[in-house]
Amino acid sequence: MVVFFVKRLLMSLLVVLVSTLIMYVLVDLSIDPLADLRTSTAPNKAQQIANRTAELRLDDPVILRYLDWLRGASGCLYGSCDLGENWKTNQLVTSLLSGAVTTTIQLVSVATVLAIVLGVLVGIVSALRQYSGFDYSITFLSFLLYSLPVFWVAVLAKVYLAIDLNNFLAGEDGQAAQLSWTFIVVVALLAGLIVSSAVAGDARTRLRNAAVAAVATVALLVFLNLTGWFERPQIGIVLIALSAVGWAFVMTILSTGLRNKKALYSALSVAALGVVLWYPMLFVWFYARDAGILGWPLVIGLFLVALALSAGIGWAWGGPDRGQSMRTAALTAVPVSMMLFTDRLLQSWASYNDNQAIKGRPIATIGRATPNLVGDFWIQTLDVLTHLALPTATLILISFASYTRYSRASMLEVMNADYIRTARSKGLTERTVVMRHAFRNALLPLASIVPIDIITLLGGAVITETVFGWFGMGRLFVDSLSGQQQDPVMAYILIVGILAVLANFVADLVYAVLDPRIRVAA
Repeated sequence: MVVFFVKRLLMSLLVVLVSTLIMYVLVDLSIDPLADLRTSTAPNKAQQIANRTAELRLDDPVILRYLDWLRGASGCLYGSCDLGENWKTNQLVTSLLSGAVTTTIQLVSVATVLAIVLGVLVGIVSALRQYSGFDYSITFLSFLLYSLPVFWVAVLAKVYLAIDLNNFLAGEDGQAAQLSWTFIVVVALLAGLIVSSAVAGDARTRLRNAAVAAVATVALLVFLNLTGWFERPQIGIVLIALSAVGWAFVMTILSTGLRNKKALYSALSVAALGVVLWYPMLFVWFYARDAGILGWPLVIGLFLVALALSAGIGWAWGGPDRGQSMRTAALTAVPVSMMLFTDRLLQSWASYNDNQAIKGRPIATIGRATPNLVGDFWIQTLDVLTHLALPTATLILISFASYTRYSRASMLEVMNADYIRTARSKGLTERTVVMRHAFRNALLPLASIVPIDIITLLGGAVITETVFGWFGMGRLFVDSLSGQQQDPVMAYILIVGILAVLANFVADLVYAVLDPRIRVAA
């Protein structure tokens, strides 16, 4: 293991070193810092060119300038980072990077996670329901989304998910926003069609599932209309209780199956604990705000405590395998905790929407924050989420298609393998065959795709950032290159190069975890 790490580290350093040298030379050839002065009509044009040439050391050989840049960049290894500066504004590159990296991570992290989870889930279901209406629909939708240009999707998102949605939320003639019966019926029919095509069974079973899904959808949408949910959205204790029980069953089915009663009881206990803690948590948030400790460190800390308590509940229930009960309980704690947090967040929606800086138009179309917005942690968090809504939806639609196709193809290949037929011949349940034998191996191809995609997104979503007015890594690279700025461009290349070799290293480790036949020390 130690030999493997040392070899990969030395090879990675060599790759980064050679790539930065090549890119430094190419960038130097592609930019012209004197371009604006060459067309200048100033009487001291020659002196200005001479001064800038001396300032940027353009007369020095490019290798010497690269070595000086490399000396400053290597200082990042021991806390003395010098990546140069923007010679037009004299702003340090490190300060430019700090803001751009934070913006890009904030922009792409949620979209990447959701695209991976949804894409893999839908792809697996599509493979299990091969040649069904659901499979054909997902295949068509995936190819359609994959072929759409990003800028066009972003513009459509602005029109329909921001402008039209803001108009809907504002209501008409002073009336609260209400869903029309036409919309309710169409959505209910679509929900029934999707559920019936995704769930296996004969025609009678599928028809029954479609009816249940359609009725449940109608009931939910009518409930939202009657309670004025679009004006003052919240989850409420009733929906939290019903959803928590549903999540307990779902997580048990995915983790161990309903035959493991101890795991099911562990999950239901976690669901009950979440319902019981709903009201006390309102006071926790209140006192945390007054004490000045309300923030993301507290939220993350409480989430970790919830996972630990849930694992303890699973251990207390025990069963044939305590680890399965602990895992199921911890998995149930994730959505239950998220619902409690989301419910408290939505309770501040009215205050956020009525804020003078928002003016009743909560879904933002540009920028990463609302200027001059004053509010507590909940108001600021809602502002971040509303600004993230459109770019996140755009990135998800584009990335979702590829993950769906990859996971479907991989799952189909695995399901036809000999060991799957052997597992079925032994009398194992279909859930066990899919979740314990097929699903893990179906993730192997994604292990080499997902890390690279994540690094690609961290390198910046140039078009998305431009359309929605986010200044992230992509915008930094494009603006610096067009502005004849070599140091910011090289800083971008350095970060992306390091992340690229790191992504390949992570992919190797993930392969070793998922496939026991692979050893990282080989």
